[in-house]
Amino acid sequence: MPTTFRYDPSGRWFKGNTHLHSTASDGGKTFAEIAALYHSANYDFLFRTDHWVASAAADDPQEYPLLWIDGIELDGKDATGAYFHVVCLGKVAGIRREDGFGAALISAREQGALAILAHPHWCGNTLDDAVRWRFDGVEVYNHVCHWLNGKSGGLIHWDAALMANPNTLGFAVDDAHLRPEHPGWNGGWIMANAAECTAPAILAAIRSGNYYSTCGPEIHSIAFADGEVRLETSPIQFARLVGPASNGKRLGSFGGELLTSVSFTVPENWRYAYIEIEDTQGRRAWTNPLFAPTSSSAV
Repeated sequence: MPTTFRYDPSGRWFKGNTHLHSTASDGGKTFAEIAALYHSANYDFLFRTDHWVASAAADDPQEYPLLWIDGIELDGKDATGAYFHVVCLGKVAGIRREDGFGAALISAREQGALAILAHPHWCGNTLDDAVRWRFDGVEVYNHVCHWLNGKSGGLIHWDAALMANPNTLGFAVDDAHLRPEHPGWNGGWIMANAAECTAPAILAAIRSGNYYSTCGPEIHSIAFADGEVRLETSPIQFARLVGPASNGKRLGSFGGELLTSVSFTVPENWRYAYIEIEDTQGRRAWTNPLFAPTSSSAV
């Protein structure tokens, strides 16, 4: 299957969160309060993903210190009885809870939204659930679910999705509700590489996977040449090239000096490969699958 290296870091890195809740659904703060809070942590963009509320950020006359982009979160059971939460990124219309989860998800995708499987561990999703709807992405880390009951991870669900579709994207998110019982924020985010911080440019970067997800470690540059992927990073303790099943490579040690530059040769026979880095505090960051199918390829 012909593939191309996914990353083009020729633009700027913009910090953003793709899963948040406001007083429009079950969040504790207004859009203005959320924007001020996240702006204080150097965020450039946020998505409006309130439950069953199709946002219209462009119609909001208020001025904000960062960019708001449209989205929505759907929840419910599909025809198999499996329970899902799905974040849809992009502007949609005509979404109604009474139409049911399955019909709403189909409608959102027909309108061009990206469908992201949210906190699959927290929802109790099986690996079959992760594959059935052929999601565009999977939340590999959800900060609020980490706070609630430790079920923050989605790496095993991402692995299942990648085996079915090696183009599946990964996301680290806050899912911030900003209420006393859900206080967490700025614990998981993405860094999108785009020429400018506009909704079309950020959405295009996300759609192509030209971003990385992180809980703290930074990727300053990423490049591929002569069969080798090279990353320049903030100081990290470990770097891992992750492939299917038990396949993988690693750099770093428990007693060695910290790394700021790592490189891996990616085996051509792996169905997918991504890189995970980890700092001395155990915080991790993840690239997307490094190679994307060419436009003429079918997965």
